[in-house]
Amino acid sequence: MKRTVDICISLLILAFFLPFGLLLMLFISLESTGGVFYLQERVGRNGKLFKLIKFRSMRPNADKGSQITIGNRDPRITQTGYFIRRFKLDEFPQFINVIKGDMSIVGPRPEVPFYVEMYTEAQRQILVVKPGITDYASLAYFNENEILAKAADPQKVYLEQIMPAKIELNQRYLSDPSLFKDINIIWLTAKKIIGL
Repeated sequence: MKRTVDICISLLILAFFLPFGLLLMLFISLESTGGVFYLQERVGRNGKLFKLIKFRSMRPNADKGSQITIGNRDPRITQTGYFIRRFKLDEFPQFINVIKGDMSIVGPRPEVPFYVEMYTEAQRQILVVKPGITDYASLAYFNENEILAKAADPQKVYLEQIMPAKIELNQRYLSDPSLFKDINIIWLTAKKIIGL
């Protein structure tokens, strides 16, 4: 049932978003060299690696340094990138990941292998389900980049505070998942994006 809902909603969103997506692709390609999409290796269900698809918001090869972005302080982000990140528009291509079967719409946000290697055995239990585009942790840390931008040591704050808190929220969700919860998370995420 969840897979059917995922595919139907993803197709509807991608069809609705297509004209605006084409415009974003134009702005991205005009502002800096490099592809319009950014593919990053993430850890999926049962530890399987996959390529997460985003609109490129940073300059080419910007991920060779830190894998954490720090809001307006991060010089690697393009002007178009600031705009699409503000409204989470860089995340829309992930509905392609959903259709491919790499992700679900609702589920724990997929991490990069570097951070997953630091998970405890208990924390690794969130890998038993498909990762998602949104979850309770995404709502709680909707402005994560701004939080990190204010930190003297963003990496330390992420590892010691944000990452454990997000995993705990995902563990709570997985203790009693339901379609009703998923619909509620999707609705709350849409409200956050449009600023309601």
